[in-house]
Amino acid sequence: MKKFLATLLAIVTVLSLCACGKKDDGKITLKMWCIATESDSNRKSYENAIKDMAAKYPDITLEWEAIENEAYKTKIKTAVTGDNMPDIFFTWSCAFLGDFVSAGKVYCLDEAYKDFASKLPEKMCKNTTYDGKKYGVPLTMNIVGLFANMELLKKAGYDEIPGTYEEFIKCCDALKAQGIIPFGCAGKETWCVTEYLESVIEKSCGAQVLDDIFMGRASWDNADVAKAVDTFQSMVTKGYFDPDGAALKNDVVKTNFMAGKYAFYMNGTWNCADFSNDANFKDKVKVAEFPVINGDKAKLGQLIGGPSDTLAVAKSSKNAATAAKYTFELGQLICKYGYLDGCGLPAWTVDYDASAVNPLTQSVAEIVAKSDYMVLFGDTAMSSEDAAKYLKEVDSVYSCEVDGSKFVSDLKASIR
Repeated sequence: MKKFLATLLAIVTVLSLCACGKKDDGKITLKMWCIATESDSNRKSYENAIKDMAAKYPDITLEWEAIENEAYKTKIKTAVTGDNMPDIFFTWSCAFLGDFVSAGKVYCLDEAYKDFASKLPEKMCKNTTYDGKKYGVPLTMNIVGLFANMELLKKAGYDEIPGTYEEFIKCCDALKAQGIIPFGCAGKETWCVTEYLESVIEKSCGAQVLDDIFMGRASWDNADVAKAVDTFQSMVTKGYFDPDGAALKNDVVKTNFMAGKYAFYMNGTWNCADFSNDANFKDKVKVAEFPVINGDKAKLGQLIGGPSDTLAVAKSSKNAATAAKYTFELGQLICKYGYLDGCGLPAWTVDYDASAVNPLTQSVAEIVAKSDYMVLFGDTAMSSEDAAKYLKEVDSVYSCEVDGSKFVSDLKASIR
């Protein structure tokens, strides 16, 4: 027994000495969630940025997971509610991130921002600033673009994207006469429908009206909005949209557009990368802004979009301060590679050679340079609760279950 106890004591002593002699190696692991799936336009920019960060910070391991857009919205909201958040997470700006900030689940980035203020303009942080404090790192910025397959437009007698609404409608009729579907839209993902609807409302009522409604400064009870919704719905009933699109997801619709099934595709300008990288399609596609419908209240230069894609840090992170600085550097690199790939315009100052940016993205830059007002995407600008009600009504418009009058009255009753 004495021999056993002596041996046990020796073992304990050795283990104790090992524990006392063990030093913290300084290595940490950060977890990140995002939406840069294999099929996402931004996938490459994330991969390149993460590779650079791994080389610069060998003591930091980033474990990242990419989730499909709609599934991600549910996943991150559930994680916030259940206090099961990753260290770093992708989010959309304004109310989407604002809900998490209000719940006290997001780490304030004011201190970390000081080291990056010269590279990230204050105005680009507007949509991720709440009560004067910064909570998000903006990446690229995008607008809704009217993409056109010029090969199909030429079959209908058009060498350019029509600049007026009247000519645009004539073009759609001419396309139909040639057996060509004017629009492709993924009805299975309602945000894709809003890319069309919000552009129609903005170019009918004016950007200020739509912005005030989204931000809760004005009521949905607006006759001009109701009329604009009817205008959009008339495009549906005239057969301008692919009837099969209601059951399709965006990846399929986008592929169909590139394959020549539709003449127009209204979606975010992050698509410039995939369009420009496709050897069979890059010379066929052009981009423009949606034409003005009511010149008395709207004008060119009023766009849907702005800085929205964002990275944020969970307040619950055990390494929040480190994660904050890491996120700023990672965000800057994602922005850089995203811009060079044509996935959007940079929110960060360009301090590198960007002469090789594809012509399609350069066209978007020209559109943005001429703009004077941007209205952020509705499902991002509004709170998650209000956005859910809004998207449900948009579905009903697209399926022609409600008209413009019912649309605004329903939203007036359900959204404060």
